[in-house]
Amino acid sequence: MLKEFKEFAVKGNVVDLAIGIILGVAFTAIVNSLVNDIIMPPIGVLLGGTDFTDLYINLSGGEYASLEAAREAGAATINYGIFINAVITFVIVAWVLFFLVKGMNRLKRQEEEKPAEPAAPPREEVLLEEIRDLLKQQRS
Repeated sequence: MLKEFKEFAVKGNVVDLAIGIILGVAFTAIVNSLVNDIIMPPIGVLLGGTDFTDLYINLSGGEYASLEAAREAGAATINYGIFINAVITFVIVAWVLFFLVKGMNRLKRQEEEKPAEPAAPPREEVLLEEIRDLLKQQRS
């Protein structure tokens, strides 16, 4: 069983998965920055200066200036602004992955459409053709 696991890990399956996860984490950081630092501020300005990360519903009944103040006080809150940011992040990631998969599928179809090279004849057939050619040369 250890040998099978070693083959599995060395064949590249685990390495490919690890590379995918590392790239995914890096991509997530980029998308989070895109949403939080580039997309949401203009939307907030268009909606009257609203910062989506500060949108919350206070369930404890107290008054707090911001979500951070409510958290520091230990108040129970529903943080729907953070949820909106997460949904936008998800939509962006899904959109990018859709186009990535679409492009890969197009490349795969183009590769499949290319005519396959004819298979090389079996070794026996090649030898028989060489014998035939030699016999023809001897007769002439």
